[in-house]
Amino acid sequence: MTASAGATPGAEAQYRYHRELFPALHDWERTERSIVEFTGDSGPSGLLGLDQMGHFGPQGCDLVVEAMSTGAETVFHGAPVELCELGSGFGGALRYLVDRLTARGITVRRAYGVDLVAEHCAVSRRISRSQGRAELTEICACATSVPLPEDSLDAVVVTGSMPHFPEPGEVVREAARLLRPAGLLALTEEVSLTPGVDGPSEAFRASHPRGVFFTTPAAERQRQLERAGFVDVVRHDLGSWAVTLLAERLKVVRIFRGSVAGIYGDESVDLIRRTLTAARDEYLAGRLLPSLWTARRG
Repeated sequence: MTASAGATPGAEAQYRYHRELFPALHDWERTERSIVEFTGDSGPSGLLGLDQMGHFGPQGCDLVVEAMSTGAETVFHGAPVELCELGSGFGGALRYLVDRLTARGITVRRAYGVDLVAEHCAVSRRISRSQGRAELTEICACATSVPLPEDSLDAVVVTGSMPHFPEPGEVVREAARLLRPAGLLALTEEVSLTPGVDGPSEAFRASHPRGVFFTTPAAERQRQLERAGFVDVVRHDLGSWAVTLLAERLKVVRIFRGSVAGIYGDESVDLIRRTLTAARDEYLAGRLLPSLWTARRG
């Protein structure tokens, strides 16, 4: 499988990187059976935990759910919500969010997953269709130009995809356009935020190549959010939390290497290990700031 004809260079780069990291996920039906056999969990938590081994996974999504639940009464007023995830990939995080919000009594009327890579959207559609998820719609589009009306959404989330956006300020601006007044924005930043203008180390770049991963100083992200019209902008520091989480993920990879390799293949397991180790080292050195941003459209 190759990237779609007419794909942008950015989509091609993202496709190649993620294809190398998780080739097995493109054969989702076989991979799903393997994950369920390994975890004993056919629900979204078990699947997402391995779908996003290189990310914050379900634990990061839980932070977003908590942020949305906190504002549910004051923003959603108990009404059904429409939400969108920018950079939704294979859709695992979005499906998990919908289920967790529903469990908290927040009805999701419509959830849109927006991703630049056509193959990611195609796999997500297959998964959603197999799970009978009529409320979820995949949109293959750039996160800076989403084919949805302005003022049409109650919440916009990004669960770890910020480093894959070469123009994050424009993504934030698009989120503001999509949101209704007082709508909620929640961003988890895994490897996209730096304390200053200096970027991460060259050792980090060995597993997080330029042209696929982009970083932004924290002060500049704050300005981007405020320029886009967001208010009540808060950055929640996830430093120690993220170090502990990645250490746990590395432990899983080490202890269950044979089982994980049976799902993804030996090369992918080695790349996952290097990816997690490099991110953890940057957190410990203070060169990257794992964070959760919350804000409301003014």
